[in-house]
Amino acid sequence: MIPAIEVKQLMNEAGKAGCPFLFGVDYEQEEGFFYRMPIAQQEVLWQIGGVTNAAYPVVLPDRDFSFSRKPLTYEAYEQKFGIIRQGLLRGDSFLANLTERTEVTTDLSLADIFRYSRARYRLWVPGRFVCFSPETFVRIQEGRIASYPMKGTIDASIPDAERVILEDYKETSEHYTIVDLIRNDLSMVATDVQVERFRYIDRLETTNGAILQVSSEIAGRLPEDYPAYLGDILFRMLPAGSISGAPKEATVKMIGKAEKEKRGFYTGVFGYFDGRDLDSAVLIRFIEEREGRRYFHSGGGITVNSRCEDEYREVLQKVYLPF
Repeated sequence: MIPAIEVKQLMNEAGKAGCPFLFGVDYEQEEGFFYRMPIAQQEVLWQIGGVTNAAYPVVLPDRDFSFSRKPLTYEAYEQKFGIIRQGLLRGDSFLANLTERTEVTTDLSLADIFRYSRARYRLWVPGRFVCFSPETFVRIQEGRIASYPMKGTIDASIPDAERVILEDYKETSEHYTIVDLIRNDLSMVATDVQVERFRYIDRLETTNGAILQVSSEIAGRLPEDYPAYLGDILFRMLPAGSISGAPKEATVKMIGKAEKEKRGFYTGVFGYFDGRDLDSAVLIRFIEEREGRRYFHSGGGITVNSRCEDEYREVLQKVYLPF
C-alpha cells in the first residue's frame, strides 16, 4: 500500500501517457494501491466487467458451505442512528449514509468468496479484504463521465416490490437528494451534466434471496485533456456521494461521530484504466479480515423520515454472499 496522494499523482502520469493501470483508495483518502501492469500482476485479484487478472472464471460453489452472522444488537445500532437523526433534525445534513460491521463466520476463504462471487466489480486483497460490488463510481468513455448512484433497497419477494420501492416517500426523497449531490460532484469536473436515467431497477441474487436496488444515471463532458488529470478528477469527487451524504463535508463529520472508527477501504473506490477508458466501483459488499476475525460491512441512507427498525433491517439484509 502507498499514500493516497501518491496514487493520485501516478494516475495523472499514467493517464497522460495512455498506460493501463489499476488503482484503489480508501474512504479516508489515506492509503491506496496502484499497478501499471494490472492484468499481469497477481498481488491482488480483480474483475471489472469482462476484464480480469484472475486465472479462473466465476463458478458456483462445488460444495456445501457455511455462512452465519453475529449482528450488532438493535440497541447498539439505535445509539448510532440517534446521533445521525439529531444531526438531521438540526439541519447539519439532509441525507447521511450510516454503516456498520457485522461479524461473520464461514468455512470459505476470502479467495473462495472472490472466486464464487457474481458481481460486476470484484476485488481481493490477500490478508485484507474481499469485495463484490454492484455499484459503479464513475465510468469515463471518450470524454463522457457518468455516475450511477444506488439508493433504495427492497426484498424482491415482497408483493409488487418494484412499485412499492418506487412509490415509497422516504426512498424517493433519499434518491432525489443523492442524484442532486452527484450532479453537483460531476459539475465540479465536467460540463453539460444531465440526469439521463432516473430511478431504474436492478435485481441482485444473494444467499438471502433476491433484492431490488434503485439507481440513476448522471453524465457530463470532460475537457479534451482529461486523461492527464484522471487522478485529480476522481479524487475531487471523493468520498462517493452515495456512501457519504449531503452536504458532503458536514455529513462526513457527522458520520465519523456516529461510527467512531475508520472505514478503511470499505466505501473507498477502485478502478481500471485500459489506456483510453476508465471504469470504477464503490467498495461496498465488503468482507474484511481483522485480528483473525471477519467482518461484513454494510449500511444505508438515513433521512429525517427514516425509521430505525427499517434501517437496521436493511443493514442486515445486505449481509450476504452473491452466489
